[in-house]
Amino acid sequence: MTKQAFTTKTLEDALVAKLALNFSKTPEEATEQEMFKACALVLRDVMAARGVECSRQVRRNQQKQVHYLSLEFLMGRSLMKNAYNLDVLPQLKDALDHLGFKAGDIFELEPDAGLGNGGLGRLAACYLDSMTTLDIPATGYSICYELGIFKQKIVEGQQVELPDNWKDLGAAWLMPKPEEAQAVHFGGTLREFWDDGHLHIVNEDATTVLAIPCDMVVAGYDTKHVNTLRLWDARATKPVDMSLFSRGEYLKAAEEEAMAETIAKVLYPEDNHYEGKSLRLKQQYFFVSATIQSIATKHLDTYGTLKNFHEKNAIQINDTHPALVVPELMRIFIDEAGMDWDEAWDITTKSVAYTNHTVLAEALERWPQPLMQQLLPRIWQIIQEISRRWQQKVEDFYHDPAKTQQMAIIWNGEVRMANLCIAGGMAVNGVSGLHSDILRKDVFRDACGMEPWKFQNVTNGIDHRRWLSEINPGLDSLVCELTGGKDYLLKPLTLQKLDAYADDAAVLERLAKIKRENKEAFALYAKKSQGVILNPDAIFDVQVKRLHEYKRQLLNVLHIITLYQRLHDDPNAITQPHTFLFGAKAAPGYAVAKRIIRLINSLADQIEHDPVCKDKLQVVFLENYRVSLAEKLIPASEVSQQISTAGKEASGTGNMKFMMNGALTVGTLDGANVEMHDVLGDENMFLFGLRADEVARMKREGYVPQRLYSRDETLRRCLDAMRAGFRDGVSYEDLYQRLLFGSGGSPADEYLLLADYQAYCQAEKRMVATYSDTARWNAMSLRNIARSGIFAADRAVAEYADNIWHVPHR
Repeated sequence: MTKQAFTTKTLEDALVAKLALNFSKTPEEATEQEMFKACALVLRDVMAARGVECSRQVRRNQQKQVHYLSLEFLMGRSLMKNAYNLDVLPQLKDALDHLGFKAGDIFELEPDAGLGNGGLGRLAACYLDSMTTLDIPATGYSICYELGIFKQKIVEGQQVELPDNWKDLGAAWLMPKPEEAQAVHFGGTLREFWDDGHLHIVNEDATTVLAIPCDMVVAGYDTKHVNTLRLWDARATKPVDMSLFSRGEYLKAAEEEAMAETIAKVLYPEDNHYEGKSLRLKQQYFFVSATIQSIATKHLDTYGTLKNFHEKNAIQINDTHPALVVPELMRIFIDEAGMDWDEAWDITTKSVAYTNHTVLAEALERWPQPLMQQLLPRIWQIIQEISRRWQQKVEDFYHDPAKTQQMAIIWNGEVRMANLCIAGGMAVNGVSGLHSDILRKDVFRDACGMEPWKFQNVTNGIDHRRWLSEINPGLDSLVCELTGGKDYLLKPLTLQKLDAYADDAAVLERLAKIKRENKEAFALYAKKSQGVILNPDAIFDVQVKRLHEYKRQLLNVLHIITLYQRLHDDPNAITQPHTFLFGAKAAPGYAVAKRIIRLINSLADQIEHDPVCKDKLQVVFLENYRVSLAEKLIPASEVSQQISTAGKEASGTGNMKFMMNGALTVGTLDGANVEMHDVLGDENMFLFGLRADEVARMKREGYVPQRLYSRDETLRRCLDAMRAGFRDGVSYEDLYQRLLFGSGGSPADEYLLLADYQAYCQAEKRMVATYSDTARWNAMSLRNIARSGIFAADRAVAEYADNIWHVPHR
């Protein structure tokens, strides 16, 4: 291990000094909030000092740097994570105790940095940790959202969105650097003129917004290397108009300032109206332009030229949100560096790589052409030329108008961002084996046919240090004891040694004891935070993730309704208590997802008030699901629901976190479940349902869910109960109609819940039967942990480094 920055005593002294200097307080006078900030500032100082040295070494050695652009970084809490990576967590806990504070209370005080809404943002956070731990010089870039993802409140069963003011305390980690601000321009008109044999284009009368970097330093594990997450805040360039202010026109006086700051106000504004689309496009260009200008400026400072830009920089764009990197690089190379088109394009296409995270058409972003023209006139010009040249290339290769239309960047009044990424990038990767196959053979089939060398697979991974060692100390101790130390923290495949203990009764008993303690701890947390009484003797059957129809939380609900009806038919039908735990946020404008949340809460209320269900069946919706809640829940979970429609989930990372903590998967062969199955086999998970090719064939041949309803009495009874509603008097006629007949332009049962219903019920039945065989269950759990090392983010990042970025790593 690297030399520790602090002993308990020196850390205690540093905290006392920080309280005195920053808050004029002694420990006895300080509040918990002030102590939290003192802790953050002390650790930040250590990391910042290391960061200066790292930057010096990178410049001295002229190392290639990775730039990871993501509109989401779901960092969660940082205090415990940074203390863990700096190897001072035990000392920090002791120091806080000596100073009269409870470490747990201080850690719990920190808000989640909710700068994302799901797996995309959490993956970015995991990768930044791994890049740092692997000594790869890297910077993450995003927006310093003031509110981030909303806080979810459940009121009368329904989701209500509240603002999430994470920066009240979270800003302690941020280091604003106004001296490195970048100017980003919107709108205006273009003036063209020739000078010295070059065409010059000037954007006049544009609205300029300043991008102020707020840096968050990220520590690696067992290394002095640190990296940075650069979050861009937005400020107006013009001061408040005091003449308007003095005349009483207060709102108008601050209008431009308010417009600028709106860019960094909230994560993902609704884009189902023009204003929302405009703001979202502004956000994307704001963060991309500021980032590329910052990278180019630092590169010029080091090398004095941009002609070697691609040799020293790799830019990874996480989904299509940062796609404007491609034309923005071209703008800088042509307009500011004076390159001709071909040279600029050669450098751009050797610098940029694109990770696709979805096969859903609605998530492959397309922007209205008039909006692009109005907001980004110069970028629009460049995209037009990229599109023209790309289209000519496609026509020359295929001579097929249908393929030209499919692959076009600009078509039918829209700009297609995924096609822009493919045209302008050196690599395109999916995030699981199945997903990458679907991209090659279906979604981007024609592009792959033309440029097959671009298409790769990098299966997602998770930060196993956080998602096993840090959040599950009991399991971490057992792993270290059985594998001979802490090697697995840097060599996650070391977990394979656990396989040898799958028949060791003493080890399995200890594993069961750890899980039981975690269940009891979560039950205490649930009672304290939500007033819910959980039975630790029950199966903890968990589905937590973003609420989307393809993730099929509704299929889970249909099975629970069936169990409830079976229990009423026969009060002895359930002998093993079974608790279903849900956690999910629905996008504010996603009406169907919100209705599913209300249905879950209606059903939970019905079961809670039915004496027949006591100590047999329970449903709980966990309010405000977030990273810090996941850290408490996942170690206590026994069943992981990964039941998306096959072919729809790109990868998933929650499935990996559950597997690594010994939960068994009930799931379809979708996303990374396929690769989990490759290492686990049928015998260590509970597979069910249609496969991706069967889903495609069923849809092709014509799927009629009404036929299933007609001939399956159990399903019909279940759907009829949902339609009628429960004791709260709310009918779910709309969801019933959507499943059987379709609605709002969506086909009936678009995600094939009814087609997989019986298979899913049978898989749950097999799971419950297996649970009753304690030795077998614990052996399966241990094998899941043992074989989860392949899903560590370190492995994924090493693959990016070797095959896409071409940078060395430890």
